[in-house]
Amino acid sequence: MKLAITGKGGVGKTTLASLLARLYAAEGKAVLAIDANPDANLAMALGLPQDEARRITPIAEMKDLIEERTGARPGSKAPFYKLNPRVDDIPEQFSAKIDGIRLLTMGTVKTGGSGCMCPESALLKSLMSHLLFRESDVVIMDMDAGVEHLGRGTAQAVDALIIVVEPGRRSIQTAEAIRRLAGDLGIEKCYVVGSKTSSNADRQFITSSMPDFEVLGFIDYSSKIREADLSGVSVFDADPAVVAEVRGIKQGLERKEGK
Repeated sequence: MKLAITGKGGVGKTTLASLLARLYAAEGKAVLAIDANPDANLAMALGLPQDEARRITPIAEMKDLIEERTGARPGSKAPFYKLNPRVDDIPEQFSAKIDGIRLLTMGTVKTGGSGCMCPESALLKSLMSHLLFRESDVVIMDMDAGVEHLGRGTAQAVDALIIVVEPGRRSIQTAEAIRRLAGDLGIEKCYVVGSKTSSNADRQFITSSMPDFEVLGFIDYSSKIREADLSGVSVFDADPAVVAEVRGIKQGLERKEGK
């Protein structure tokens, strides 16, 4: 299963990604979690202590590695560099291990915008392609709304795109924009998970506002999610009710995908 999880900032993407990763790992599956979000918080959501999480250097910021693999140093004006650098050993060398899950923090290209043609961009694109096409593990990607790490070729290796929304017009507008982008990239299956719902009215708002989307389920608002974040512990270990909701979402996705 190769999943990309996206949505407007602050809706709960990282919570969903971390819980899905923990649930698959609890089944004995080999899980690779990819933090491709500019605000990289997946490590702590998975349960890595804060001081250890802060020591993780995103791949996009490893200047020596980028220069070694592409032949050009980030920020330099080198006219030539490798567009398909070697990346097959990067997941094992640079992933953190958390409760049976391998975590790889991608980082973002901070100059030139999302369309930047630069050594770090070339490395990230090659790495993402390797992870999606060659990794046999369950792969779960926590991404921003721009889905910037997915190119047209790599996007087609994603089994499903899960868009997380909260009850609100802006969140739903973002979801619609993401689906258009996903369609341009060749991703055919887009699902929705409602987040931070607190009533049947909230859930009805989401389903009625998104009649053309398949809704996998809902993660109700829980003060324990915020408490877990403040305490630096995983929601998986802090709120059994939320874990049960995400387990139902996972089972519904697997039924739809025939997995």
